[in-house]
Amino acid sequence: MMALDKKIIDELAIHCEKAEVEAYEITKITDDYPEMTYEDAYDIQWKARANKEAKGHKIVGMKMGLTSQAKMKQMGVPNPCYGYLADYFAYGDGAEIKIDELIHPKVEAEIAFVLKDDLTGPGCHIGDVLAATDFVMPAVEIIDSRYKDFKFDLKSVIADNSSSSRYVTGGRMRDIKDLDLKTLGVVMEINGEVVQLGAGAAVLGHPATAIAMLANMMGERGEILKAGSYILSGAITAAMSVKKGDNVTVKFQDLGTLTMKFV
Repeated sequence: MMALDKKIIDELAIHCEKAEVEAYEITKITDDYPEMTYEDAYDIQWKARANKEAKGHKIVGMKMGLTSQAKMKQMGVPNPCYGYLADYFAYGDGAEIKIDELIHPKVEAEIAFVLKDDLTGPGCHIGDVLAATDFVMPAVEIIDSRYKDFKFDLKSVIADNSSSSRYVTGGRMRDIKDLDLKTLGVVMEINGEVVQLGAGAAVLGHPATAIAMLANMMGERGEILKAGSYILSGAITAAMSVKKGDNVTVKFQDLGTLTMKFV
């Protein structure tokens, strides 16, 4: 059941994407369209994604958001949300991230999955995910909601590509069979000071659960998670704000270290 017509969805997709690309704040779109549904919110996200592809950008993968039980409870939502990753979001270890291209960025540690087989929902489970995973690697997602004063609701977040903006990846590629992702520990430092500690279990009990959920949520739209996709499975640590000049280092047990500087 769509509450918004196609014309409004197209306009909102342009509105949200322009705010991301040009790095300016907007007010939450449900203020203007209170009747908007979750389906509308994803329609806006998929339309913005198609617009990026039409401009020549490649969609390299997906990300999951709100994957902690605490965060879902806080937002009063039954499911995490997802977004897409465009090619220019990706940075390598040691990268310098231009903070002027962002609004109010925050960093969070995640485990990334790279698939060797397609994953199709509904009915995708953790075993399917483990079998379809080529390898995992460490990542730091830089989230950046476009909403003013961080005032938003979940529908507005989904329409805004679930606050996706940049991510840094590198470290070691590891076979999933060689790791216990549940207990895998992470230490985040900003300017040499430890600011966050976490373990893989923070992501829905096991990060692969988030990937299964993503495949099932995409299946509802008739979309699949394609082989070769790079997927951020959700935050292991709380998101920490960063400012110009900050050096961020994240140490992942068995997966190496990632560093970045905000310039």
